[in-house]
Amino acid sequence: MQNFRQLSVWQKSHKLTLSIYNITRTFPREERFGLTSQLRRASSSIGANIAEGCGRNTRIEFRRFLDLAMGSASEVEYFLLLAFDLGLITAVSYGPAEKGITEIKRMLAGFIETLRRAAAKN
Repeated sequence: MQNFRQLSVWQKSHKLTLSIYNITRTFPREERFGLTSQLRRASSSIGANIAEGCGRNTRIEFRRFLDLAMGSASEVEYFLLLAFDLGLITAVSYGPAEKGITEIKRMLAGFIETLRRAAAKN
């Protein structure tokens, strides 16, 4: 069992989630149950899946939860693009958030690959 708070990828995903909550505060009220909710749930799901994976007993289970986190990260990437294209967020907000999600996806991919290689050796 690993402490998820010590993982850089979790720390970055948590910061991104906090940022997403701030960004979505300015969304129109009619998006509260639409894009606002989807973006918040997808972003918080990244960190939640990393945390849950850390609580699992095997690397295979951990890797499965990292795969789920990667799927949520891809959702966030799309929802951010959609919000930007709809004019709900400005380039000032979109740029750093897009950069953050790209970095998180890169880190997750590396982590998943490291676990895959370790499993292949066993």
